Amino acid sequence: MDQAKTTSAASPTVGLVSLGCPKALVDSEDIVSRLRAEGYRLVSSYDQADLVVVNTCGFIDAAKAESLETIGEALAENGKVLVTGCMGAKPEDITSIHPKVLGVSGPHQADAVLSSVHQHLPRPHDPRLDLVPPGGLKLTPRHYAYLKISEGCNHKCSFCIIPDMRGKLRSRPLGMVLREAEQLVERGVRELLVISQDTSAYGVDLGYQADYWRGREVETRMVDLAAALGELGAWVRLHYVYPYPHVDRVIGLMQAGTILPYLDIPFQHASQRILKAMRRPAAAENTLRRIERWRDECPQLTLRSTFIVGFPGETEADFRELLDWLEAAQLDRVGCFTYSPVEGARANRLEDPVPEQLKQERQERFMAVQAEISARRLQQRVGNTETVLIDEVESDHAVARSRSDAPEIDGLVIIDGCTDRQPGDRIEVHIHGADQHDLFATPVRKKELSGHGPL
Repeated sequence: MDQAKTTSAASPTVGLVSLGCPKALVDSEDIVSRLRAEGYRLVSSYDQADLVVVNTCGFIDAAKAESLETIGEALAENGKVLVTGCMGAKPEDITSIHPKVLGVSGPHQADAVLSSVHQHLPRPHDPRLDLVPPGGLKLTPRHYAYLKISEGCNHKCSFCIIPDMRGKLRSRPLGMVLREAEQLVERGVRELLVISQDTSAYGVDLGYQADYWRGREVETRMVDLAAALGELGAWVRLHYVYPYPHVDRVIGLMQAGTILPYLDIPFQHASQRILKAMRRPAAAENTLRRIERWRDECPQLTLRSTFIVGFPGETEADFRELLDWLEAAQLDRVGCFTYSPVEGARANRLEDPVPEQLKQERQERFMAVQAEISARRLQQRVGNTETVLIDEVESDHAVARSRSDAPEIDGLVIIDGCTDRQPGDRIEVHIHGADQHDLFATPVRKKELSGHGPL
């Protein structure tokens, strides 16, 4: 685009494009918060920006292709582009295709990004006022925020190169996490989405050391963190939880209403042979029995998971075992991906790759089974009265989420005739319909629920 840039001499402008998972989004939030603190002005279009930062995803081939396409678009529309993020772990993959980028840095390298911005777009004078609110700038709607509790991962899953890109587990100090969460809630955040590469492992690298918050000692553990977050009055939702034995302890917090009765657990497969080839932790656990125990303790528990089909060596018998497990587990929300070779992953050396057409066929069969399960489980909620969090208000309805629905990845609750509310309001609704993914409801009462407690 040859349009002239709208530039303020006093405030150089930076645009940012954030791709990939919520963990990358948190990295982007760190970058824009620090840029804003230094006096840079953040803009949302290429033609207004003096420089553009692209935070890439490099986990699978499709994500790499999207990242490269976005970099090319930014170069064409603006011309001054810095690249960071997971794909930046191998700069040659970017510079070989886009040699005109100004610089490349890897994931979780905000310091390197800021240094490059300073080099190519000198920073303005130090601002006289604090331009960044407590908790930093957020790219999500103001009523929910991702809360990253650690970086990196200690696992060696054969299909994954995240540890190579982001390093080993590095837990954030518990007091720092809780202070950030408290600041976010004070700013109006009504839902905290706890994320990391392995939420269950939080604190392992720190020896579960004690920290201090609100005048008391709290250990750096996932369960203790969840209990403390539950005191803030926001919904607390746990993502990327590996099914270690100590995860059983958070179910009681869910039943008590301290945190949302929601677990996002990436089971990935059900065949023990394939799980072993994947080198998945807890592969030998009897997950069906544990799921049954969890639901006995907390009947309202929602389980979400992701799976990979077409992993090298996966036979029809392995796949049938996965479908049988899915039918037995009756998970509420499920995502399914076909196996995609990732450069540098150990799984690339495994024998018996599954043909692409067969991968696609298995994905379709898997999702057809899950669609029926999802439809049945949602139909069971018809007639219920539930609390929802409103995300958007349209001309004749509102779009909300229940306690069972994380933003972007789960279903929605469409509320008929609810036009006098605001995003972030929590209200009670009567569920009168359902399809395979979403619920349909009407408001029970207009008075907003108290901000205290997740229910």
